Amino acid sequence: MQTLKLVAVSAGLSSPSSTRLLADRLLQAARYRLAEQEYAVDVQVVELRDLAVDIAKNLVTGFPSEKLGAAIDAVTGADGVITVTPVFTASYSGLFKSFFDLIDPTALTGVPVLIGATGGTARHSLVLDHALRPLFAYLRAAVAPTAVYAASEDWGTGGDEYTEGLPSRITRAGQEFAGMVAARPRRRDDEAATDGLDGLDGLDEIVPFERQLADLRLD
Repeated sequence: MQTLKLVAVSAGLSSPSSTRLLADRLLQAARYRLAEQEYAVDVQVVELRDLAVDIAKNLVTGFPSEKLGAAIDAVTGADGVITVTPVFTASYSGLFKSFFDLIDPTALTGVPVLIGATGGTARHSLVLDHALRPLFAYLRAAVAPTAVYAASEDWGTGGDEYTEGLPSRITRAGQEFAGMVAARPRRRDDEAATDGLDGLDGLDEIVPFERQLADLRLD
């Protein structure tokens, strides 16, 4: 049975927090879906609140602590990443942005990412599209089509005839994300080590530049 690694990044500041709760629910939905497809799933949650001082020191010194380095490695080595941030001043939190500022711009290339956010009012839900999607587009991640925003009034409600409830949105987002994770090609370690070397056989002979030009001449 193939084992997939999912990492959730929560930028909630309180304990407990609705941000962590949403991250857990999204992680659970994706995990259940992958289990139905007979994948073993290894899950990990990165709490940025516990890394705040380490993140600030890294921004100043350029060197991550052992704990922060392990968190960065977990995110960049995951088969899929779930990210949830509280909304501050109509955007993602500074702690959330500072952590992803430390991620190499190419480290998440092609990695499925499910984005989520929490806030006190539904008026901030556009943060998903005007802030979070552009951030992970810049990081070249494959962002799941359904994102989840949870306002305070969403918790404990099932929606109505016009609005899909939070549990339904979490389930749909988790299933879409799980499908992306399962469909993404994974390379073995030996394949990764030789990546970029294909097609180099037979290059021992160096063709002189003059000969290359002669081959291009018209009859």
